[in-house]
Amino acid sequence: MTARLNSAQPYALGLFRIVIGLLFACHGAVALFGVLGGADGKGGTAATGAWPNWYAAVIELVGGTLVLLGLGTRIAAFISSGAMAYAYFKVHQPQGLWPIENNGEGAAMFCWAMFLLIFTGSGAFGLDRLLAKRTSTQGQRSADQTPVAA
Repeated sequence: MTARLNSAQPYALGLFRIVIGLLFACHGAVALFGVLGGADGKGGTAATGAWPNWYAAVIELVGGTLVLLGLGTRIAAFISSGAMAYAYFKVHQPQGLWPIENNGEGAAMFCWAMFLLIFTGSGAFGLDRLLAKRTSTQGQRSADQTPVAA
């Protein structure tokens, strides 16, 4: 059973990355474009350039999209995790010690989910893997075609 689960690990990780990236990008779209109810529940958006809301929304949208696609997953997850740690400690934690008290469960969960992706990478279905395979096969072909000088 363990061997079967281990063989499915890259696919489970890829699906995890896709779901986390999609949810994270949706948070950014809500604040930037007012979709899905908007930042205030009435279609409102974060004011352009407003600290920290607008910048957090940009990180959420761009970082979430990159994580969703599996493109630059580790660096996008690093920046996204840091943004969520900042959000938790600066916005939520002053209102109470525990995430359940201060309404910071989302920030904490996204922070740790992105932190995990820093170390695991994109898993299956990511553009990172597709591009890595493409460059390795191109490098192999060019090495095969290079004549050996005597």
